[in-house]
Amino acid sequence: MLIYVDEQKKQFHLTNGIVSYIFHVMRNGQLGSLYYGKAIHPNAHFSYLHQNDFPTTYSSYVEDDRAFSLETLRQEYPVYGTTDYREPALSIIQPDGSHITNFTYQSYSITNGKPALHGLPATYTEDESDAETIQIILEDTILQAELILSYTIFKDLSVITRSSYIFNKGPNPFYLERFMSASVDFPDKDFTMVQLSGAWSREFYVKERNLEVGIQSISSIRGSSSHQHNPFLALNRKSTTELQGEVFSFNFIYSSNFIAQAEVDHFDSTRVTLGIHPFRFSWKLSKNEHFQAPEVVMVYSDTGLNGMSQTYHDLYRKHLIRGLWKNTERPVLLNSWEATYFNFDERKLIEIAIEAKKLGIELFVLDDGWFGKRNDATSSLGDWYENRAKLPHGIKYLSQKINDLGLKFGLWFEPEMVSPKSELYNLHSDWAVRTPNRFTSLGRNQLVLDFSRQEIVNELFQRMSSIIRETNLSYIKWDMNRNITEAYSFCLQADQQDEFFHRYILGVYDLYEQLISEFPHILFESCAGGGGRFDPGLLFYAPQAWASDDTDPVERLKIQYGASFPYPIYSIGSHVSAIPNHQTKRSTPLSFRANVAYFGTFGYELNPLLLTNEEKTIVKKQIEFYKKHRVLIRTGDFFRLKDPFTGNESAWMVVSKDKNEALVGWYKILATPNPKKIQMLKLTGLDPNCEYIINHIEGSYFGDELMYNGIPLPPEFNGPNKKTAKRAGDYQSEIFYLVKRR
Repeated sequence: MLIYVDEQKKQFHLTNGIVSYIFHVMRNGQLGSLYYGKAIHPNAHFSYLHQNDFPTTYSSYVEDDRAFSLETLRQEYPVYGTTDYREPALSIIQPDGSHITNFTYQSYSITNGKPALHGLPATYTEDESDAETIQIILEDTILQAELILSYTIFKDLSVITRSSYIFNKGPNPFYLERFMSASVDFPDKDFTMVQLSGAWSREFYVKERNLEVGIQSISSIRGSSSHQHNPFLALNRKSTTELQGEVFSFNFIYSSNFIAQAEVDHFDSTRVTLGIHPFRFSWKLSKNEHFQAPEVVMVYSDTGLNGMSQTYHDLYRKHLIRGLWKNTERPVLLNSWEATYFNFDERKLIEIAIEAKKLGIELFVLDDGWFGKRNDATSSLGDWYENRAKLPHGIKYLSQKINDLGLKFGLWFEPEMVSPKSELYNLHSDWAVRTPNRFTSLGRNQLVLDFSRQEIVNELFQRMSSIIRETNLSYIKWDMNRNITEAYSFCLQADQQDEFFHRYILGVYDLYEQLISEFPHILFESCAGGGGRFDPGLLFYAPQAWASDDTDPVERLKIQYGASFPYPIYSIGSHVSAIPNHQTKRSTPLSFRANVAYFGTFGYELNPLLLTNEEKTIVKKQIEFYKKHRVLIRTGDFFRLKDPFTGNESAWMVVSKDKNEALVGWYKILATPNPKKIQMLKLTGLDPNCEYIINHIEGSYFGDELMYNGIPLPPEFNGPNKKTAKRAGDYQSEIFYLVKRR
């Protein structure tokens, strides 16, 4: 039993022995928050947690109790305009232009497992015993609307998921203007807020700030979750570290416009809200129509940021990623983009594939440029048929040649886009997103197709399905290289234009779902100019995402480090590329590049024909090494050891669930003069009472020794020690493999 209800006091307690979440029905019939944190006894009484002894100078909500003011109370799902001046979770415009609503408690229901959210990505259960769900039904009798708040608690994880649903039972339409998925009121502001922010080629930078009075928020109004702000937010206690202390974190399972904010009021209490961004959002609900908000994942940890991350990783691996590729080893791939860009033909591709096979590559991916008349970024998006000038025998012939080599074959698509120079645009210019009588801007020389329209989604399904069947495709890289401007749909009424962004992403989800249902064997990798739409919403459809177009390993240390906060590392697309790096012009050792890329999906983004014989030998060994350890990388617990944002070194490790083996990556960016004679790296997550054997280090070491004293790092070049130093100069790295001594 995970959900306890005190019928007399109308208190609801979700707990699994790890976390507790408690709320109740207040005297005005609305829901109040009582407690969220480390698990407490399920049968305790919690009314004392909801005190309201504030002065009577605040606006009162109950006539016979001047001290009962929503301004001073912790609420569960606050609505606009009734004695609470903080930003609400819900605001509705009614036919008479008013905004005031009153949703009061009616009933509840508890079910085993977790119901699906129709048309939306969400966590799920395959075994009903893995979770319990409570749905709280509230009603506004004047508006004749029903509001349902859903809470799911998982049996073995410190996770609460939340979503909200509203249904119009009355005769008159009304408009949602703010409909958050979740709201949580904390009694204090003693937190550091952590976010993942950046830009193209530097996604997932870890940013921290102390909460202060006012509103601190991250958001996107770009039509995607964005490079700039990932839909993730964490509140850490001031003393929290990677391995200890409290964390309250939130991840929004959605891929379009969002807001995640923390509002600190004049009492130093904190309200966290997450949901669809209210800017350019409005949703008309007529009689018998409903709206389902996306899901928020709330993770509590009392074992620091690593504990938080491991909870997200376990949840997403078991309860978000779906299908064949949930528990299947990902193939080592070679992507053609940085090898050839648009400059290729059939012969060159086959030559590259032959060499890739010799190296141990398992999947060959043909990136942009294979379709229409595409020779640069100015044409042909939407014309999803082979470029006969480059592929005179057709895409089917090429794919057969690749398959005959023993390689799987993959293709790049950008389904949501259309080029003004294309057959599709000439036939259907009205399919492009633009506002009538206004200037239409381009991004990467392309426009966005109106995926809020079902006929466009269906047309793209037919075009992509034809190619998939023809080529026996095993993999699709789904890209999106520009955000939405001049948002408008020719098929929506004037009073429904602010539904566009949400309807658009529902169309994207629909196309993914159609393709997955028809072709369950295909491995999808999502991409949006890199990490511009790397979010849990797309992990529901594409089990891995291209984290960044920046393949420089020094920059990837930061990108992959930040991405690991909520996302499992085997969902992070990570490749070894050529030098000088195409984004930063930095040259790094081949070993350094692979040592970073191992901690992800692993692949190559280079032309193997240009490698020296020595480099080819190294690459073969790298691929053999990854294949040997990819089960550990997929299934193990990930720990961050050294922060690349705060020092010259970075380190992380993966430990198997049974603690029998571990893989450690250590990286030093810049050489240091006269370095320490002995440098140690303290590990974590090992069995303290067992001995471990470490590759290329003699002897065996107990787990506690490795965790509390550390593992010796290779000596750095320092003039006199040139014979014993591993290498001279910058970009030093090492991979340690630990296995229990038998």
